[in-house]
Amino acid sequence: MQPRLNFYTAGPDVIKAMIGVENQINKSALDILLKELVRLRASQINGCAFCLDMHVTDARKAGESERRLATVSAWRETPFFSERERAALEWTEALTLVSQQHVPDAVWEAVRPHFTEAELVELTLLITSINSWNRFAIAFRKMPE
Repeated sequence: MQPRLNFYTAGPDVIKAMIGVENQINKSALDILLKELVRLRASQINGCAFCLDMHVTDARKAGESERRLATVSAWRETPFFSERERAALEWTEALTLVSQQHVPDAVWEAVRPHFTEAELVELTLLITSINSWNRFAIAFRKMPE
C-alpha cells in the first residue's frame, strides 16, 4: 500500500486542532496505561496499523506488560485487566461501534460506577479522538515507520 497524502502538511490547521484535543487528553486524570489500552482497543477494531504500532510502542514505554498487550483484543477472556479497565474497554467498543447498536444502557450501567462524571467526559473524548486519528490514518494510508 502506498500513502495517499500527508495530512499533516495538507491540513496543518486541522492537525493543530487535533493536537489541541490531545493536549487536553494528556491533562486528564485518567491513567496513562488506561489511555493506551483504550487507544489500542479502538485501533484494533478500526484496523489502523499506524495507530496500533504507535500505541503499542507508547504503552511499552509507559510500562505496560507484553502479556496485557497481547490480550487486549480478548480482554473479556483474561484475568489481566481490572474492573475499571474492563469498563473502559467496553465503553470504547460501544462508542467505536456506535452505528451497530448505539450505546446500550447496559454498557452505561457498567462504566458509570468506575469513573467520575468528569472522567467519563475525558474517557469519551479520548475514545472519540483515537477514532478520529484512526480515520485520518486509514483514509490517507499513513504507514507505520
